[in-house]
Amino acid sequence: MGHEESAKHAMDILFRFSRPYAAMATVLSVLSTSLVAVERLSDISPLFYTKVLQAVFGGIFMQIYVCGFNQICDIEIDKINKPDLPLPAGELTMNSAIIVTLISAIMSFSITWISRSWPLFCGLFVWFLIGTAYSANVLPLLRWKRFPYTAVLYMINSRALCIPLGYYMHVKNAIKGGVVVLSMRHLFSIAMLFVFSIVLILFKDIPDIKGDEMHGIKSLASQIGPERMFWSCVWFLGVAYGVAILIGATSSSTWSKYVTILGHLVLGLTLWIRAKSVDLKSVSSISSMYLFLWKKYNDLFGKGLKEHLFYAEYFLLPLKKLVVISYFLTDVFGQNPFNSNRYQKLH
Repeated sequence: MGHEESAKHAMDILFRFSRPYAAMATVLSVLSTSLVAVERLSDISPLFYTKVLQAVFGGIFMQIYVCGFNQICDIEIDKINKPDLPLPAGELTMNSAIIVTLISAIMSFSITWISRSWPLFCGLFVWFLIGTAYSANVLPLLRWKRFPYTAVLYMINSRALCIPLGYYMHVKNAIKGGVVVLSMRHLFSIAMLFVFSIVLILFKDIPDIKGDEMHGIKSLASQIGPERMFWSCVWFLGVAYGVAILIGATSSSTWSKYVTILGHLVLGLTLWIRAKSVDLKSVSSISSMYLFLWKKYNDLFGKGLKEHLFYAEYFLLPLKKLVVISYFLTDVFGQNPFNSNRYQKLH
């Protein structure tokens, strides 16, 4: 194997070790919450882009730390549940995994120090703490993944509360100069991501029941059974889509009404059709449903990224704002695109 092929192989190993689907969710989380923070076109400035990039790279490095630390702690479990990962497969040494994980955490905190943003630091520091607590097995109160409620607490904070709120306030501070007021739109975003976080962390354990039980991890899926857990998650997410449609129907904004109702109607129908096709006796079929909820089936950049529900929700939440911005950018009648009165009519 030549030097170029060796370098490509090493990059492929690091790429898979970093769990790219999770990194993609982090990028989408930053972009979604940042756009929600925008109130007018003039807010999208060079400073806005700088703050978004700080959050993106800080979040990606922290995501690599959390995923890497989890794989280091779960290497024996992954030999059963996920034997194709680089660490249990022997493609990556334990020392190399530890070095990559530590460097990622250092890089993340270095970015927050350079940005001098307390919201970004607090969000990523909370993620560091709960991500460590989720996987570490050195103290009685740690290893949160062993218990359903602490596992849910981890996912809620990492995908719906503390970390996304840190991204939001990081960007909002730059726009408003330190004045942050949570809008109803942002509270709605938190509620939808809250539900998705619960569904994802509970659904994740369904195909992993065998390995978890062998290592004393009593997930909710192992306690109530895979079928009940599966349909509970589907119905919980379906009800959330229904509530989102009802909220959209009450909106005074035509754009908001159409985007919210049609978007969540399509997602809800897609969820139901996909769930009905799952063979609940097949671990691979259940795993593919989890992939559908959360990530992609194939190479992230190689064979076509399929749009899945969690990614789609990140895209849908700020979509109305993108429509409004596009309206301004395509205005050819000479009106001032920064006119706040026109914006409020669409908003």
